Amino acid sequence: MVKKEEEEWLSKADKDLDEARFLFEKKRPLEDSAYFVHQAIEKYFKAFLISNGWELEKIHDLVKLVKEASKFDKSFEDFTPAMQQITDFYIESRYPIGYEVEYTKEEIENSLKTAESLKSLVRTKLGFKENS
Repeated sequence: MVKKEEEEWLSKADKDLDEARFLFEKKRPLEDSAYFVHQAIEKYFKAFLISNGWELEKIHDLVKLVKEASKFDKSFEDFTPAMQQITDFYIESRYPIGYEVEYTKEEIENSLKTAESLKSLVRTKLGFKENS
């Protein structure tokens, strides 16, 4: 049975993914979509990890989170290459880093697809039905 805490993490992740998709479809700055994609993915991982007894950490490193998730379920390993790219979205889209970062439409589309795949996997692993 899924606990309220996991439900809350999934709900927040779903909202972030919806926001990323909305911003992308409305042709808003790609860095805004990138940020929300990262946030959604981070929360999907944390929902899964918490459901497996993982103690919540204040981290934004998606590579570390996918490695942690893979300890509980090897099917998460397939997400590792994408997480190596998407983990940088958090810093690049939020803070001045000394150089201009330009995302491509294809990059964000691929990230959205990755987030949708992760959402589906996490919801399946936690026994949830797809909500959107």
